[in-house]
Amino acid sequence: MSNEAPKTTPLNAFASVFRAWFGVQSEANRQRDFASTDAKPFIAAGIIFAIAMVIAVIVVVNIVLSATNPT
Repeated sequence: MSNEAPKTTPLNAFASVFRAWFGVQSEANRQRDFASTDAKPFIAAGIIFAIAMVIAVIVVVNIVLSATNPT
């Protein structure tokens, strides 16, 4: 058995960032993530998720503003 850190796929990194963002990350997944030696997938997933959240907030605000101020 080797002591190599497990490889993290982009999908696993995105799922981990999503779960951690909402505070529902399991201890086993957290330990797997911290055992990974490559932070790039987590950084990329975090940036993509943050951009998606900002866009979602902008869309929701625009929908609410257009619903409350009919022209």
